[in-house]
Amino acid sequence: MENFASILVKSIFVDNMIFAYFLGMCSYLAVSKNVKTSLGLGIAVVFVLFVTLPVNYLLEMYVLREGALSWLGPKFATLDLSFLSLILFIAVIAAITQLVEMVIERFSPSLYNSLGIFLPLIAVNCAIMGGSLFMQQRIGSQLNGMGDVLAYALGSGIGWLLAIVGLAAIREKMEYSDVPKPLRGLGITFITVALMGIAFMCFSGLKI
Repeated sequence: MENFASILVKSIFVDNMIFAYFLGMCSYLAVSKNVKTSLGLGIAVVFVLFVTLPVNYLLEMYVLREGALSWLGPKFATLDLSFLSLILFIAVIAAITQLVEMVIERFSPSLYNSLGIFLPLIAVNCAIMGGSLFMQQRIGSQLNGMGDVLAYALGSGIGWLLAIVGLAAIREKMEYSDVPKPLRGLGITFITVALMGIAFMCFSGLKI
């Protein structure tokens, strides 16, 4: 349980997908104009990460890595299908994203319309793909078992959610602020993101 909590906190505040790796910036900047829409997209990202990372972990452990297919028999013990990682990971992410899109369209048409093209683009969101690739790299070193993978998936999603909701809340307040005219719009947004990134990076010095 201690390792689960450590991985969860570290993936939120230290290995944050936005501020540590700058992944998913396109949807992060485009959708973060109001809190409601940002929260909806953030929850969708959390769900996709929480489902796809465990599935991709199972693929890595029992299908892709060298010797993973030994359970099929001795002649498969040396087979290495790691070159298929990107294709299979993307296929899993695309399938789960399609499911999320169908559910949101069915139960929240207003949110579906607000998210627009950025909802199906979760399938190619580099934060989602990055989560799977980072998970693949850290198996055996930082991540040992399904529990650690679930903690990393949940923490990565929550970190992305907090980042986009935090920026959306700030941008909503900016509408009532006296921002200098040359900095209005993306100018002040980029400055805000930079300051938020510096604040988040302060956590990287913590011994978690």
